[in-house]
Amino acid sequence: MFAIVNTPKGVAPLEIREVAEPKAASNEVIVEVRAFSLNRGELALLAMRPEGWRPGQDIAGIVVQRAADGSGPDVGTRVVGMAEQEGWAQRVAVATDRLTTLPENISFAQAAALPMAGHTALRILRFSDPLEGKRVLITGAAGGVGHFAVQIAALGGAEVTGVVGRPERATGLRELGASDVVTQVEQARGPFDLILESVGGASLTAALGLVAPHGTVVVFGNSSGEDTPFNLYNLFGHEGVRLQTFFSFNPGTSTSLSTDLAQLVALVEAGKLTVPLGLERDWSELALALPALQSRQVLGKATFHVR
Repeated sequence: MFAIVNTPKGVAPLEIREVAEPKAASNEVIVEVRAFSLNRGELALLAMRPEGWRPGQDIAGIVVQRAADGSGPDVGTRVVGMAEQEGWAQRVAVATDRLTTLPENISFAQAAALPMAGHTALRILRFSDPLEGKRVLITGAAGGVGHFAVQIAALGGAEVTGVVGRPERATGLRELGASDVVTQVEQARGPFDLILESVGGASLTAALGLVAPHGTVVVFGNSSGEDTPFNLYNLFGHEGVRLQTFFSFNPGTSTSLSTDLAQLVALVEAGKLTVPLGLERDWSELALALPALQSRQVLGKATFHVR
């Protein structure tokens, strides 16, 4: 079969090469991949991983081999899931507790955009459950996690303010549920009961000044790469504030990934959640699309069809 392989010293940073077929553990199915999506964390890994490394987590496709332990879906079932790695390929092994079935009215491209960004949005919003009547601030609102978080927070009854890096990146966010969109955290009209912060540095410093008493700031990224200057005295008067870090698959995080994916799929199927497909291409064009992705020219998620 063929797969995308990391080639940091090559003419292109990625190449499609012939590789061995995947081998499944007893609790894994083999999925014929029809589409995959790219996450910003994977962009960073490309420069760090050696020649021959095979990336890829978010995938959608059809089961072609059932799990040996009898768990999971039957052969022929449409699924969406998250592989450990090696998902940018024609076939991949995926644990049955990391996938869910996919109805016919959701495309493989839509589904492939859901796993990492969608489940991250679901889980960070649970730090302020219930959302009804809450004021929520979301930095990086134009990205994949941001697009999903804006919608899910609004569906939960929250008043949502999104922060984007440039005015043109605000496109469509109000239609998805944001009541306000700004280009700098300092422009947001606080206080906020929940702040989802993925930029770090000066953005996080400013966000800490906007949290309401007993509010929560969830830090789930640091896209700026900056350190965050922080003075504890700035939180005086903000009684009971919680500063919470989040990484995917934190030990002790409740709800399995398959349950999260099923919830996301149900929302999309019901027309309540829009999948932000900012770029949809054939997988042979991935290397050509990398500059646009790295410079944040893509709104939402980038997905690629596997032939």
